[in-house]
Amino acid sequence: MTTSGKRRLAQVVGTTVLVTLLAACASPDSGGILGTNQPTPVPSETSTLPGPAHTYSDMTSPDRQTVDFDPNLRVPGMTDPPIGSGYDRYLKQTVTWGDCSPASKGMQCATVLAPLDWDDPDGVAITLAMKRRTATQPPADQSSPDLFINPGGPGGSAMDYVDYFGVTGLAGFNIVGMDPRGSGNSTPVVCGTTAQMDDYFDLQMAPTNDDEKQALIDGSKQFAVQCRQNSGALLDHITTIDTVHDFDMVRQLLGDAKFNWMGTSYGTFIGAVYLELYPQNAGRMILDAAVNITENTSVSQPDGFDLALGEYAKWAASQGYGGQTADAVLKGITDFTIGLATNPIPVGNRKLTQSLFVQGLALFMYSGTMAYYSLAQILRETLGGDGTYMLSAADSMNDRSDTGYGSLATAFPAIECADEADAGLDAAFAQWDDDAASAPYFGRFMGPNTICQVWTAQPAPQIDFRGAGDPPFLVIGGTGDNATPYQYAQWMVQQMPAGVLVTRDGVGHGSYNSGSRCIDQIVRAFLTAGIVPDKNITCQMG
Repeated sequence: MTTSGKRRLAQVVGTTVLVTLLAACASPDSGGILGTNQPTPVPSETSTLPGPAHTYSDMTSPDRQTVDFDPNLRVPGMTDPPIGSGYDRYLKQTVTWGDCSPASKGMQCATVLAPLDWDDPDGVAITLAMKRRTATQPPADQSSPDLFINPGGPGGSAMDYVDYFGVTGLAGFNIVGMDPRGSGNSTPVVCGTTAQMDDYFDLQMAPTNDDEKQALIDGSKQFAVQCRQNSGALLDHITTIDTVHDFDMVRQLLGDAKFNWMGTSYGTFIGAVYLELYPQNAGRMILDAAVNITENTSVSQPDGFDLALGEYAKWAASQGYGGQTADAVLKGITDFTIGLATNPIPVGNRKLTQSLFVQGLALFMYSGTMAYYSLAQILRETLGGDGTYMLSAADSMNDRSDTGYGSLATAFPAIECADEADAGLDAAFAQWDDDAASAPYFGRFMGPNTICQVWTAQPAPQIDFRGAGDPPFLVIGGTGDNATPYQYAQWMVQQMPAGVLVTRDGVGHGSYNSGSRCIDQIVRAFLTAGIVPDKNITCQMG
C-alpha cells in the first residue's frame, strides 16, 4: 500500500459490541523507503523462493523516531526456537491440534513457532496461534483441505472469526483462522496500560488550533515510544511480508499443496502479498472488500465513510429521524460533533469526546442498512446528552472493554506503520486538508494520520504489485463500502490482471455472508469447484 493514513479506521468485520447495540435497539418492525534488509523468503520443501519481485521507494518516512529499547525484551509468546538449525528447524514442527479454551464442539486449536526475524531463523522465535473448524464432509480437494480466513484489521483475530464465519456450502473445508503475528492469541504487540491507551485515544484527533495540533503530535509520539519500549524488536518484524512467510510455513506444516484463502479488508492485503510472493503455491483465493494496493490516491477511506453516512442520512430523513432532509440530518450530526470539541459528554468516570463520537459513529457504517434503526435511536440519545451507547460503540472500534484494550488496538498501528511508508507530518496535515475537502464529515473529523509518521520502526519494502503468473482469484467490492471504497477493488484487478472483479451493489463493509445470495453462491462455487464467474458480474442484496 502506498498512501499514509489509508487505514486510519480498522477494517474489521463482526464486532461483538455492535451486535449487542443492534439487539438493544432492534426495530419493532424489523510508496516508501526500502528497509535495510530484504526479508529472506520462507524456503519451500525443495527450494528457496525469491522475495518481493518489484519494489519502489518514493517516500522516506522522514519524521519517524529513533528510540532506545531493550533488544532482548521478550513479549508474551517469544521463546527459544525449535531444536535444530536454520529454516529446517521450523519446517520439522508437528502441528498438534487439541481442545480450545473454552472448548467448543467441532473446534480445535494449536500453536506453532516462527522466527521473529525471517533473516535469522536461529534467533528468537514467536508463537502463532490458530483455530480450525473441522470439515464435516470429505474435502473437495484432498491435497488442500484447509481454507485460511482473516477478518481484517490489521490486527483482527482470525481465531475469533472462525466462530462466526459462514460455513454453509463449505463443509468440505477445514476452516482455519491463524492470528497474524502481533495480534490475538499469537505473540502480541504491547503498548501501555489502560490509562496510557486512554490518553492516546482521548486526544483531539481533529485539532482546531496550534496547541491542539502540537498536543496530537506529542501524544502520538508518546504512544509510539510506549509501544516500542513494551514490544521491543517485535515492531521491526511485524510486516505483512513477515506474516505471509508465516502463512506459507503453516501451509507446509499442514501438508496443503496449495494455499486457499478468504480474506476480508486488510485480509485482502495479506492475500495480495501472498499472490505476489508465492504465486506458485496459491490455491483458490478470494479477496473481499479490497484495500488500495496502488499508488492512486484519488479516493480515500474518508470518502467511503462519507458516502455511507450520506446513505444513512437519506434513510433517516425518510423516516423522520434527525431532520426532514438528508442535508438537515448531516448538519445536525456535524454541529453536534463540533460542539463536542469543547463540551464532551460525561459518561461515568469517562467522557464521550469528539474523537470518540466519530469512532462510534463510524462503527455503524460497517453493517450498512441493518444498523440504521439502531443508529437513529442511539444518535437521538447521544444528541440528547446521554453518551453511553455511543461510547460503547467507540470502545468496540478501539477494541476496549472493561478489562482494558485488546490486541486490535495495538496490532493495528504496529502493522499499519510497518507496512506503509509515509512522507512525514507536513504531508499528513496537507493530506488532511484534501480529505476534508472531499469528505466534509469523516475527512474532517478523523483528523490527520500522525501515528505512522512518528512511529519507531522503519517500513517494509513497498511492493509494486504486478500479479503476473498468478492463478485466477476473486476480488469482491461493494459499491457503498465505507472502509474500502469500491474503486479499490477496481484498481486491484487493474494492478493484478489475474484478479476477477465481482461487484456487490450495496452499502456496508464486506460482501460475503452479508445478505447477498448471489455473492455467497459465487464464493462457494469458486472455493469448492473452482468455478470462475464472468468478469464484471454485479450482485444485488437479497
